[in-house]
Amino acid sequence: MRRGNTCGGAPAGATRERVSEAVADEQGVAPGEATMPEVGPHTVTVPGTARGWERTVQGYGHLELGDVLEPAIRYATEGYPVSEVIADAWRHGEELFDAPNAREAYLVDGERAPETGELVRLERLGESMRAIAEEGADVVYDGYIAEAIADTVQEAGGFMTVDDLAAFEPESVEPVSTTYNGVDVFELPPNNQGLIALEALNVAEQLGAGDCDYDSVERVHRFAEATRLAFHDGHRYITDPEYEEIPPLASGEWASERAANVNRDGPVMEDVSFGVPDAHAEDADTVLLCVADGEGNVVSYINSRFAGFGSGLVAGETGIALQNRGASFSLSPDHPNRIEPGKRPFHTLIPGLARFDEDDWAAFGVMGGYMQPQGHVQLLANVIDYDMPLQQALDAPRWRYRESGRLALEARFPAAQQNGLARRGHDLAVLPPGQFGGAQVVRAHDGVLSGATEPRKDGTVTGY
Repeated sequence: MRRGNTCGGAPAGATRERVSEAVADEQGVAPGEATMPEVGPHTVTVPGTARGWERTVQGYGHLELGDVLEPAIRYATEGYPVSEVIADAWRHGEELFDAPNAREAYLVDGERAPETGELVRLERLGESMRAIAEEGADVVYDGYIAEAIADTVQEAGGFMTVDDLAAFEPESVEPVSTTYNGVDVFELPPNNQGLIALEALNVAEQLGAGDCDYDSVERVHRFAEATRLAFHDGHRYITDPEYEEIPPLASGEWASERAANVNRDGPVMEDVSFGVPDAHAEDADTVLLCVADGEGNVVSYINSRFAGFGSGLVAGETGIALQNRGASFSLSPDHPNRIEPGKRPFHTLIPGLARFDEDDWAAFGVMGGYMQPQGHVQLLANVIDYDMPLQQALDAPRWRYRESGRLALEARFPAAQQNGLARRGHDLAVLPPGQFGGAQVVRAHDGVLSGATEPRKDGTVTGY
């Protein structure tokens, strides 16, 4: 099994003091009262995507990087029709993008988001991808694209330099894992939130959540409370492990101790909250693909700009919109996820794998900020505990805890379950389907490949 983590850290010049002072000026407050913004130059960490693409192709593939990027280059330069979901999400760019180069790159006539079905060309982005295809990722980290990124961030008041970009290297990591009801589950380790999903599964197993009838109130109550505990712990401990020690959140001993706080069939726990203050990660969105092949390989692969078009900055004339992962840093001196030079912020990205047997593997993911580990728990439980086929497991109505402490449900939840959860003390909210993540899953089982795609978002399952 191979795991890669290609997220970059804060610029070398981005000390907490410097960022606090810069942000305080923008927010009109004292430096000690400043909070991390959601967009802007201070939210841009070193981008890892291009180097990650290159390492993936070189290390695990049979094609050249240029061959892999060619379809994307063609779509960017020749155009593609925009779907309903993408057209709706694109509208936030109308308010986000201020600079002329950004509006020209991503808005029709520099003014508006494309409409559903409209053909869109991203020619500047296509040319940048062509440069990466021809010159390799070095052009992003030590070439003209690196200069454009650093210049754009600095002109906006940030601290990114070409030296920060040149110093970046992806890392190969050992996955964190647990065994849930006989199935081995693998997630990305910190600085990603994979430990939250694992702790939630372990606590849920301790509570016997998967033994409850699927339509019962007890099932949702126990899984939800296990997940809320895991969020509470994960959001207090998970950060870049090179800067802070992280307790064994995925261990059985930890889960046993934490499960003692949950009343299996009683009211909700008190004083258990989750969320990194001002982290802006509750509803972040991301792109996922999952692949399985005839040799039994399965892949879960995530690219992310964090929130929509990211920071709002576009690097010069490259058409590259810079991400805002640094929005998840804290400016509090006591918080484990406080910003420090070179440090990677708390990441929501968690591609997942599950091993049912030696020749039975699944790759999966559920995009959507803090929805990700909650979606992992529900997808895996649906397949493992309730023996659902993959598409049924994705179609099933979902729940999710919000930072506010409210338990959100899809409207399709049966009234009896909603009423029962309310009687348990859950503060309920009903949200539209688009708030419950975007999932993909594939499975390779004894030479048979299967897959499923998210009904709440754009997606497709293709065999070839």
